[in-house]
Amino acid sequence: QVQLVESGGGLVQPGGSLRVSCRASGSIFTIGLMAWYRQAPGKQRELVANITSSRSTNYADSVKGRFTISRDNAKNTVYLQMNSLKPEDTAVYLCNARIWSDWTNVFSAWGQGTQVTVSS
Repeated sequence: QVQLVESGGGLVQPGGSLRVSCRASGSIFTIGLMAWYRQAPGKQRELVANITSSRSTNYADSVKGRFTISRDNAKNTVYLQMNSLKPEDTAVYLCNARIWSDWTNVFSAWGQGTQVTVSS
């Protein structure tokens, strides 16, 4: 069994910064693509950023230049550094990872989400 646990969300003023983390634990052989999604009330879940095991990254246009995704493979952890935050960044941020439990079994795991609120 594998768990993804996010941390680091909270309330921040517009223009501020926040870093969220997501650590995977359990029966893990290796982890492939890791990603952050977000979902605001009444809106569809959207991809914020993803990062491959070799650290190639991809960002949504709305966060390019402001957010940075990174990962620590030794700690099975992915991070999202968010700078110049805007009220429209307010959402629940969810971690996703493609996890191999052995050579042949792979599945997509989700965290429970962490709330990020940008407000004055």
